[in-house]
Amino acid sequence: MDFLRLADEIISGRRLGRADDTGSFITADLDELLKGADRIRKALCGDHIDLCSIINGRSGRCSENCKFCAQSAHNCTGIDEYGFLDEEAIVDECRHNAEKGVHRFSIVTAGRTLSGADFDRAVSAYSRMNSSFDIELCGSHGLLTDEQFRKLKEAGVKRYHCNIETSRRNFPNICTTHSFDEKTACIKRAQAAGLQVCSGGIIGMGETWEDRVDMALTLAELGVDSVPINSLIPIKGTPLEELTPISEEDILRTVAIFRYILPTADIRLAAGRNLMEGCGRKAFLSGANSTITGDMLTTSGNGIADDTAMFRSMGFDIERRQK
Repeated sequence: MDFLRLADEIISGRRLGRADDTGSFITADLDELLKGADRIRKALCGDHIDLCSIINGRSGRCSENCKFCAQSAHNCTGIDEYGFLDEEAIVDECRHNAEKGVHRFSIVTAGRTLSGADFDRAVSAYSRMNSSFDIELCGSHGLLTDEQFRKLKEAGVKRYHCNIETSRRNFPNICTTHSFDEKTACIKRAQAAGLQVCSGGIIGMGETWEDRVDMALTLAELGVDSVPINSLIPIKGTPLEELTPISEEDILRTVAIFRYILPTADIRLAAGRNLMEGCGRKAFLSGANSTITGDMLTTSGNGIADDTAMFRSMGFDIERRQK
């Protein structure tokens, strides 16, 4: 297959689906694939890089048994565990990120869902941040109800995060306490409430290339706006602790495949950027156009100042757009 020609077809409006020969991505010449993905990114997304930062609003004791996760109560990782953070700590971190020029800020909480007083605290924090700072707000609180999504939107949240993690076929190998269908139903509820959706997954968990392609196709079918690609950082105490970290070449191929299948979405590098040379510099010339950043993160590899300097040196636009 001529992947540069395919890139031009996608730029002209073609969209790939399950009837297409997506298997050819797996064996394609990597340099050609990356060049085509970057061509699509530049034509359909431009040179703007979207920067998102998160705060861990509630840590540990999660009831779900996701094999990759340090916060699952089923895994013994020795992480710090704490209840929902004080509102002032959340607001202060949002202020810091807004002042540093970050475009989005999200509270992320461990657990199957967020409810009761903790959910009310989150809504209060979102309302306060929305009225105080020039920054887009996102949320990541598990499997919420229609009414909860409505309240988040009223509080100023613009985008909701709910990873599907992997393909439908592979999902039971990763988690059995909730289902793939529960994930996709949550995404659809968020969209029905008028929220954009951020959803992706983790690569390097023992899945096949076909699983990765299938995950991208599912996200395209769901109409997801932002797609975080995490590369597994094996954590001691989890069932995946002995896995060998994924190679940079495989990360780059995955990013490019996702760009071909999701040509207008934000392809967002998340955990595992430090597995790549230059903290993923090449990935942003291979289809990626957004990233998780932050001065409190440990799995991305770069702080805010490092990221902004890198993107400016590469000629990208990182100015905050009108809220």
